[in-house]
Amino acid sequence: MESNMSEQFVEIDNFGLELLENVDMMMEPQHSHGEVSSQEVLILIEKVILEIVTSLSKDEAPVLVLPNRSSWANVSFDNAVGLQMTSGSSVTTVRSNCSSSVTKFGHILKVLSTIYKLVQSNVYATKRDIYYNDTQLFGSQRTVDSIVDDISCMLKVPRRRLHVATPVSSNVGGIRNIVSSAKFVLIVEKDATFQKLLDYDFCTKLCPCIMITGKGVPDVNSRLMVRKLWDTLHIPIFALVDADPYGIEIMCIYKYGSVAMSFEAHSLTVPSVMWLGLLPSDLQRLRVPEDALIPLTQRDQNKLTSLLKRPYLACQPAWQREMEMMQRSKVKAEIQSLASIAPDFLSRVYLPNKLRYGGWI
Repeated sequence: MESNMSEQFVEIDNFGLELLENVDMMMEPQHSHGEVSSQEVLILIEKVILEIVTSLSKDEAPVLVLPNRSSWANVSFDNAVGLQMTSGSSVTTVRSNCSSSVTKFGHILKVLSTIYKLVQSNVYATKRDIYYNDTQLFGSQRTVDSIVDDISCMLKVPRRRLHVATPVSSNVGGIRNIVSSAKFVLIVEKDATFQKLLDYDFCTKLCPCIMITGKGVPDVNSRLMVRKLWDTLHIPIFALVDADPYGIEIMCIYKYGSVAMSFEAHSLTVPSVMWLGLLPSDLQRLRVPEDALIPLTQRDQNKLTSLLKRPYLACQPAWQREMEMMQRSKVKAEIQSLASIAPDFLSRVYLPNKLRYGGWI
C-alpha cells in the first residue's frame, strides 16, 4: 500500500524535490535579517521616549513619526520575499497638539509603556490582555491591534520581539524540533471546510499532510506558523481558497504578504505557496451547476481589478489567466459549491485528483 501511495503522488514528490533544489535561494533573504535582542528593543523604546522628553524641554509639542502602512507606494516586490516596505517610505505624523491625533498619540505611549515592561521582565502578553488593561482608554480591540502593528513598524522590530502575541500559539518562534512525515501542507481558507476535511480524516486517508487555517484573513501567528513549517520541513505548501477575489487575496497574503505588514515580509511570506484550488477554470471543467455560482458584485469586480494590478501578478501568468477568466465569466464560487456535484466530492474526488496529477498553479 505504501508503494502504491508513492506512485499516486509522484507529482508532489517531484515538486518537493524541485523546491529543495531552490531552497538555498529562497531562504537567503531571511538570513540577512538577524533577531533583535531584548536589550536592543528596550533601547529603541527609550530613544522614542527621550525624543518626546527633549521636545517637551524645548516647549515643543512632541510628535511620533510612523511609516505609512496603507500605501502601495511604500512597498517593493521581490519574487523571493514578497511585498516588503521600502526604506524611503512616506510617513504619518501623530501630533500631541492636534485634536485629530492626540488620542492616538496617547494610545501609542500607553502600549509602548506596556511593551517596555513586558520585554524588561521577559513576560509575554496577548493583544487581548493589553486591551483589557484599560478598555475605557482604548475603546476597542481593533485599536490595540493597530497600535501594536504601528509600534512594530515604527521600531522596525518583529512583533514577537515586543513580547506581544495572539491567543493562537503565543510564541511560534519558540517552537523547536518539528518532525513530520507529511508530504505537503494544505492551507485552507475557511474553518468550515477545514472542519469537514478533519471529519473526513483527510490527513490520513489520502496521504500524510499538515492542514492549517487562518479562518479567513490570517493573523500574523498563522502566517508565522506556515513560514515555520516551510523553514523546517521544506515540503510543498498548497492553498485551498474560494474562487473569488477575496479568496485569492488571502492566498496572496500567505505567499507574498500584505502592505500593512510589509516591514516583516522576511519572516511572514512563503513564496513557494501554490494555488491548488478552487480555480475559476475548475468551475467550467467540472461543470459546477449554475445555481451554485454567484454573480460578481461591483465590489468583487473592483477587488479583482485591483489584484490584477499587483506587482507580483507579472510573475504569475497562470494566476493572471485564471483571474481574467473570472473577470469574463462574471461569476465566483465558494469551495462548498463542489457539494452541488456530490456531497463528498471535495474530499473524495477533487483534492485527491488535484494532488495526484499536479493540478496546482
